[in-house]
Amino acid sequence: MPAAEVDITDRIVADLVRSQHPDLAHLRVSRFAEGWDNTLFRLGERYLVRVPRRSAAANLVDNEIRWLHRIAPRLTVPIPFPVRVGRPDPGRGLPWRWTIVDWVPGEPLADVPAADVPATDRIEVADDLARVLGELHRPAAAGAPANPYRGGPLADRDVITRERLGDLRGDLQAAGLDPSRIERVWAGAVAAPPWSGPALWLHGDLHPLNVIVRRGRVAALIDWGDMTAGDPATDLAIAWMALSAHARNRFRSNTPLAIDDSTWKRGRGWALSLALAYLAHSLDHPGMAGIGVSTLREVSGSDG
Repeated sequence: MPAAEVDITDRIVADLVRSQHPDLAHLRVSRFAEGWDNTLFRLGERYLVRVPRRSAAANLVDNEIRWLHRIAPRLTVPIPFPVRVGRPDPGRGLPWRWTIVDWVPGEPLADVPAADVPATDRIEVADDLARVLGELHRPAAAGAPANPYRGGPLADRDVITRERLGDLRGDLQAAGLDPSRIERVWAGAVAAPPWSGPALWLHGDLHPLNVIVRRGRVAALIDWGDMTAGDPATDLAIAWMALSAHARNRFRSNTPLAIDDSTWKRGRGWALSLALAYLAHSLDHPGMAGIGVSTLREVSGSDG
């Protein structure tokens, strides 16, 4: 995980809230989690404060501020769009905008014990994901955020994916995976015809840590900073990251927008490429390593 460029504490967040949103100043601030781009703080029982931890995340916050309130109304699961926007405060060590969003109860799908939502029986999760991606994957508005790492041609990831596959060969074998099989799957995916339709709205970072579930159903999709427009195959990677073959087939058949074979192959390729990226950057985030290995197992299956 990239190093934080700012040190934001509970006290600093409390001061920011007090000075900019005084009507919320009575709510208790407590550090909740630190992600790749943002540090998160609970604000009372109802809210979550999201503060960029590095300069690269500042534009992602701006994307969420500008676009999420336009997308949220057409989705049937909540997304935490900003309900308050905080100004930069260099005097307190924060040079970027920050946001307050509604707290969504539940837990990341990646953290749910297998006994609660078995990977082999995530049918309701598959149905929910199929529905909400059908709602999301519509032609994007002019000026939609550009993202050089998501939504573009899968072939753009060929060099880095093959490099990572070579670098991780020993780790993959130690995990019981067949690098040669993974390489063949990648070759087939990257050879699939590219997306030729309109640029569609994409979440851009849809993995099991960004899918919140409650009582076995999808309760929210979070962390929209990588949102962009382009090939829907990018988001379809979740079918290999979160679902078994049976649930994955259910997901594909229930998605409102028809998924042709080429798009499905590219989705499999996106899952493979992202899984290798997670493994390559997982030294300080074991959860990402687990997602990477489990995804590659699904991708490598004969029915993947």
